[in-house]
Amino acid sequence: MNETDLEKLKYPIGKFKTPTDYTSEYISDSVAIIASFPERLKKETIHLTDEQLDTPYRPDGWTIRQVIHHCAESHMNCYIRIKWALTENNPVIKAYDEKLWSELQDNLTMPIQPTLQLLEGLHYRLAYIMKNLSPKDLNKSFIHPENNSEFLIKQIIGMYAWHSNHHLAHITNLKNSKNWI
Repeated sequence: MNETDLEKLKYPIGKFKTPTDYTSEYISDSVAIIASFPERLKKETIHLTDEQLDTPYRPDGWTIRQVIHHCAESHMNCYIRIKWALTENNPVIKAYDEKLWSELQDNLTMPIQPTLQLLEGLHYRLAYIMKNLSPKDLNKSFIHPENNSEFLIKQIIGMYAWHSNHHLAHITNLKNSKNWI
């Protein structure tokens, strides 16, 4: 497999692109993507066998099972980070090692149904809080310690809409390539 093919498998919808302007339409569309993600993910995965769930979406990549669990873990962190940004003045958030988390036993063998249920409630809350943010709230921020970067809540909304579609595309592309219905 050449580098271009591997890059397409890693980033099936492309890398996240920061918009030039965070319009109300962009925010609204991004929140709608976040709100619909659990149902779209469930539709694509609930019928898969354990063998299919344990198939990596690319060489040296995570399995579908790991991707599903990763989405819940990442989006839980997103929710907490937004709450910190809304209640503290530009807090430094806690980073986590998603690769190490993905290798823990729950991500390797746990059934996906509890995680799909968790995502339903979590995304309901994410979308609810995001829909009710004021323009001032959208500009609140936190600091990520990994590179000391500041992230505005409006940026996080766009990034997590992309993140949802990014990982869903990993799953749907694998299903298409394997002719899984």
